[in-house]
Amino acid sequence: MHVLRGGRVADADGTREADVAVEDGEIVAVGDLGRGESETDVSGKVVAPGLIDAHVHVMMDGRPDVASATDESAYEAAYRATENLSAALRVGVTTVRDLGARDTLALDAARMVEEGVVDGPRVLACGQNVIMTGGHGHWFGREADGPAEVRKAAREQLHRGADVIKCMATGGVLTEGAVTGAPELTPDELEALVEAAEPTNTPTAAHAHGDEGIRNAVEAGITSIEHGTFMSAETAELMADEGTYWVPTASALHGIVENGVEAGIPESAVEKAEVSAEHFADAWDRALEAGVTIAMGTDAGTPFNDFADIPQEMVHMVEYGLSPAEALEAATVNAADLLGLDDVGRVAEGHRADLVVLDADPNEDVTAWQSPESVFAAGDRVV
Repeated sequence: MHVLRGGRVADADGTREADVAVEDGEIVAVGDLGRGESETDVSGKVVAPGLIDAHVHVMMDGRPDVASATDESAYEAAYRATENLSAALRVGVTTVRDLGARDTLALDAARMVEEGVVDGPRVLACGQNVIMTGGHGHWFGREADGPAEVRKAAREQLHRGADVIKCMATGGVLTEGAVTGAPELTPDELEALVEAAEPTNTPTAAHAHGDEGIRNAVEAGITSIEHGTFMSAETAELMADEGTYWVPTASALHGIVENGVEAGIPESAVEKAEVSAEHFADAWDRALEAGVTIAMGTDAGTPFNDFADIPQEMVHMVEYGLSPAEALEAATVNAADLLGLDDVGRVAEGHRADLVVLDADPNEDVTAWQSPESVFAAGDRVV
């Protein structure tokens, strides 16, 4: 048994003085503890849960034009995914959900992490996005048209071992020719996707910027809305009523708007991102007013949105209206619930020992996440 002694514990249950005992990858006790077989002095420090990023793309590396990633071989893509996962773990991200990669890349990465071949956070993955022919992300998604094809495409991902089924309910910023807010998959197609996932109780996620597409996805029973840029007050209320999660991915828009065409981002993407950014703050106001449940996600891998910068999303969330404690909740217990995980997100007995040691209390100071002193993944110290 290894004991982290002398510090404070901070999670969604608040901040308190406590030691943390870890054994066989699990937290076995929290409180005023006796001596362990080994110890780490964390006096003056804060022990918190590792972050959970509910929206990443391990095949992408923050390059200005993400579509160029398909020009690389599968081997190159695997090396990039390995580095992305390593970078995320080093900054205290201990679980990620990949929401779209080429072929089986992210599903294979999940297995490699689990088997100890690759150092990285635990990976849950959707396999390939389900999209309409020529729709947003067609260059790496599974194209399908009509309810029958969408159902089959979703079942293909389940057969591969997907932990979540992801679709594109609207156009997006980074696909040439796609209209950001325009509905893509139809209500019938979205319902077919949800029906395919229901027998295995697999959650679903929908990329959705425009309000009509968001509403279509919520009414179909989609578990989480990704981005939600043009969300109306009425749709926010519907999401709250239905228990639909919102994964805002503020870092994605910031990366594009703040760097622009001068950095090599395609002009069409910059123009669409700038329009989206003008409405994004309104979506936050409406979601917070309605009481929509928020889970942290970054869209890591999109332009200038690096895996090493994932904790910056917490700062953005506070800028848009969350308190530091609410941002912590979004990136731990809310994200864990969305992913269907009951063993992460808290510093509590019986949970995985996915932990970070911080210099300040993240329930009070959102910048505390920026530079963890130590990172533990399933009890193993990795930083």
